[in-house]
Amino acid sequence: MKRQDFYFDLPEELIAQDPLEDRSSSRLLVLNRETGEVSHHIFKEIINYLEPGDCLVLNDTKVIPARLIGAKEGTGAKIEVLLLKRGEGNVWETLVKPGRKAKPGTRISFGDGLLVGEVVDIVDEGNRLIRFEYEGIFEEILDQLGQMPLPPYITHQLEDKNRYQTVYAKNTGSAAAPTAGLHFTPELLRQIEEKGVDIAKVTLHVGLGTFRPVKVDDILEHHMHSEFYQIEAEAAEKINRAKDNGRRVICVGTTSCRTVESAADENGRLKECSGWTEIFIYPGYQFKVLDCLITNFHLPESTLIMLVSALAGREHVLNAYEEAIQERYRFFSFGDAMLIV
Repeated sequence: MKRQDFYFDLPEELIAQDPLEDRSSSRLLVLNRETGEVSHHIFKEIINYLEPGDCLVLNDTKVIPARLIGAKEGTGAKIEVLLLKRGEGNVWETLVKPGRKAKPGTRISFGDGLLVGEVVDIVDEGNRLIRFEYEGIFEEILDQLGQMPLPPYITHQLEDKNRYQTVYAKNTGSAAAPTAGLHFTPELLRQIEEKGVDIAKVTLHVGLGTFRPVKVDDILEHHMHSEFYQIEAEAAEKINRAKDNGRRVICVGTTSCRTVESAADENGRLKECSGWTEIFIYPGYQFKVLDCLITNFHLPESTLIMLVSALAGREHVLNAYEEAIQERYRFFSFGDAMLIV
């Protein structure tokens, strides 16, 4: 299976640069994965596709303001640091630009010394391990100094940090938002619950893999980065109950999908658990838990378009994307949504 099999041509002006004022007023393309049939709606109409007893699975991870701009001690040279993964003793795995200025021993000052980092090692793919020094609470300092780590294709400044968070974000730790969830409002979630739909919350902290393109021609050679996930007993029970009752499990976003598919046993059963996943879902994969998926429109040749193609078929997905482009849908993180049924 070749990377080029998942290519499509996207006009640059369809890349959404700003979130809509009303989250739930984005557009919704509904794709029938059996027939390939497509229909067009407004996102809040998603409730018409949910049935009592269904289970809607949300990823409640919270994005940290992980992008820090600092100055190299001694020279004052500007260095940008993106926090990826927290380790022991205030050490973080980071992506540093420009990397050549961040050799082991380099010290970087942020916020006039409010936060100081020292590069202690260089690891996989040039990522740096940085040990931070500070007084007070790290999260509060980060909230003061950090910026939201928007994907590189978003060039506009984000006025309100909360617009790159879901309204149900709770567990801090992501370097990127689970963007399919950005369309939900508290009001819409309340209406969904009132309809008798169970809502299960799982956690997957989204890592750098979200930004990484597939660079190898043979997609089977692509290496996924590991991401931490957690499923509590209550969420596992809700998902299992839907399956037992012949109802559907509808995942909001590829991250929720990857969480439940990573954690399920061979019979598609879940229990309370946590761990790290490197699951890579591409055509040929047999889904154990997920029945339907709510997702955004993804980058060409990305692991995410491969995942949706595993669910709905590559031809159906690419045809739906072609129609979305003709209909001038907005693409990527702040863009419109797709429901695969």
